Amino acid sequence: MAKTAAARGSDDSLAIRAAWLHYAGGLTQVEVAERLGVSNAKAHRLISWAYQSGAIRVTVVGDVAECVMLESEISRRYGLAYCEIVPDLHEDGLPLRALGSAGASFLRREIEGLKHGIIGLGHGRTLAAAIAAMPHVDAGPVRFVSLMGGLMRNYAANPHDVMHRMAEKANASAYVMPIPFAANTAADRDVLLSQRGVAEVAELTRQTDLMVVGIGTVQLDAQLVATGMIYLEEIEEVRRRGGVGEMLGHFFDTAGQPVETSLASRIVTPPLDHLKGRRIVAFAGGPSKIDGIAAVLHSGYLAGLITDERTARELMSGQAS
Repeated sequence: MAKTAAARGSDDSLAIRAAWLHYAGGLTQVEVAERLGVSNAKAHRLISWAYQSGAIRVTVVGDVAECVMLESEISRRYGLAYCEIVPDLHEDGLPLRALGSAGASFLRREIEGLKHGIIGLGHGRTLAAAIAAMPHVDAGPVRFVSLMGGLMRNYAANPHDVMHRMAEKANASAYVMPIPFAANTAADRDVLLSQRGVAEVAELTRQTDLMVVGIGTVQLDAQLVATGMIYLEEIEEVRRRGGVGEMLGHFFDTAGQPVETSLASRIVTPPLDHLKGRRIVAFAGGPSKIDGIAAVLHSGYLAGLITDERTARELMSGQAS
């Protein structure tokens, strides 16, 4: 075991050295491999590990003028206090790399600036990408709490739950909601929320200084369905009733009005009357999300949005419903 630990420590040191030569020294990966006496493939793995572990922080000085203009336009149109538009990296599907990087920077700034208090976190691939891209920080007394039930209907773990990863990255106290996202009945939901521990976590969600969430769609393969958080027939009901976008399990139509369905009384998330006037920032983007983002923006519940340039342009061009 000691030998394994020593080998791991040696690789960690080599990764930092490789990253330093590449980022600070300006050497290509081929040159790094030659300097360290390793293969090109290993040099690539070492540099990638150093970046992903948070040992490397890359800062780009200056704003992209077009993105700044879009930020102002979207903030004005939807009454946002904060908007960040990241340049398009031409990713297929969800722009997880661009939004992950921007979201990571936002979270780190908020943690360092908050000093104390509570940050509530939703679920989803974009939020998970942001936490994965975030370097290790010391959150101090800042606490984190899950805003949604973290289990699927069969009581398996949600693969996009982010709380344990955040606790590890921030060395912080993190409180999970160890119950399903949606109960079988409204009465079951009340029983779940009345349990000791669960009730205390639910109370923490009402004390958050910041809520960071994702935005979902009502497509039949939406993440809530694909991960087993809700059933196919439940998303079909949402669609029939005019639902377009989703935030924290609440569905909205194109005008931003809440859509009432049989699911609404069974979801284990903060109710809408607890969300009004709160500081809620969403990380969301991509072609499949445009109508959903527009619907949630129209609802008036968001205080902030981080999205990509292509999504922002389509939101402003009127292509969203």
